Amino acid sequence: MWLVAGCFGFHRMATNHQIDLSLSVPAELHKALEEAAVQSGQSLKDFAVVALTEKARDVIEEQVITRLSRRDRETFLALLDDVDAKPTPALARAAKKYKKRIR
Repeated sequence: MWLVAGCFGFHRMATNHQIDLSLSVPAELHKALEEAAVQSGQSLKDFAVVALTEKARDVIEEQVITRLSRRDRETFLALLDDVDAKPTPALARAAKKYKKRIR
C-alpha cells in the first residue's frame, strides 16, 4: 500500500511490486532505530517503513494542503460568496490555461 495525495486527502493505492531500499546509517542511529522498533513491538523493517511512510505523507501534505486562520477562512468564504466579484487578470489567465490543459 502507498498513500497518494488527492484533492481531498490521501488515498491508499495498492501496489503489487516492491522495490528494495537500502540505507546506510551511523551505528548510533541504527541502535536507536532498533530500540524504537522493539519499544513499538515492530521489526526494524516494519518500523522503518511506517516511519518513512508517515514522514512522506507529512511532507507531501504540507505542500498540498493550505491551512487558513479562522479570519482568513472567513475572508476567503466571503469572497467566494461575492456575486459582483470580478476575476483578476492573473486569475483569468490561469483559468484559461487550466481549461486548455483539461481538454
